[in-house]
Amino acid sequence: MSRRPRRHSAGGGSLKEQIRKNPRLAAVYVILRAIVILIMIAQFFNGNFENFFLCILTLILFTIPSFIERRIKIDVPDTLEVIILLFIFSAEILGEIRAYYITFPYWDTMLHTLNGFLCAAIGFSLVDILNRHTKVSTFSLSPAYMAVVAFCFSMTVGVLWEFFECLMDQLFLLDMQKDTVVHTISSVMLDPTGGNHPTAIRGITDVIVVTADGAQQSLGLGGYLDVGILDTMKDLFVNFIGAVVFSMIGYFYVKGRGQGKFAKRFIPRVMDEERPPSP
Repeated sequence: MSRRPRRHSAGGGSLKEQIRKNPRLAAVYVILRAIVILIMIAQFFNGNFENFFLCILTLILFTIPSFIERRIKIDVPDTLEVIILLFIFSAEILGEIRAYYITFPYWDTMLHTLNGFLCAAIGFSLVDILNRHTKVSTFSLSPAYMAVVAFCFSMTVGVLWEFFECLMDQLFLLDMQKDTVVHTISSVMLDPTGGNHPTAIRGITDVIVVTADGAQQSLGLGGYLDVGILDTMKDLFVNFIGAVVFSMIGYFYVKGRGQGKFAKRFIPRVMDEERPPSP
């Protein structure tokens, strides 16, 4: 039986070998890593050690695709690997350090949509590897089943991330679940009779906060401050969209017996995956 030759990630091997075998991926990896190192040095001399350690975390995350390929022997497609590197850079460096989450209102939405798409691709690959591997060839999973598993995997990752954001907000007051200013609220806690009837307040233009010592302070936000629930639901909704999109792509990819060129760019494979003998 013929075997597919192994490829090497931009994260491993000598630099000359990486550039020769995969020049585009190596260029993206080297450029992003160089930018992060320069930012890390600048943050250190500015005394911003939180961002300094965030840069270190980013460099560590950059090694994940190469680690998967070297240790787990999973072939990560070049397109998927580049998107993962850009995703990490966009979330940690641009989003956190450069404050793109605040400067561009839809930056977080874009990343959560992309996260849903990528996680669906990864979830799909987990089932696809099981379905194709010679040692478990007795399994024959339908395209619809594989698409559902990919979708559920992506949504599970999205929910777990929202759990993490909520935990960080409660323990360290980080505000990872960004608040939203609303002008109408409705709650049963506002029912003057103390019953279970939701009571609405409309046209809210300001909120007065009274502290424990009796001091009053106007928030001056032009409305009521929603504490993260709308942001969480928006993130899960766009994750849902990304998961649905790739689940449909994966469905037609399996339906066409793996002939789709677009889906192959996002689905990791086992490096030593055996192919059936040619006729």
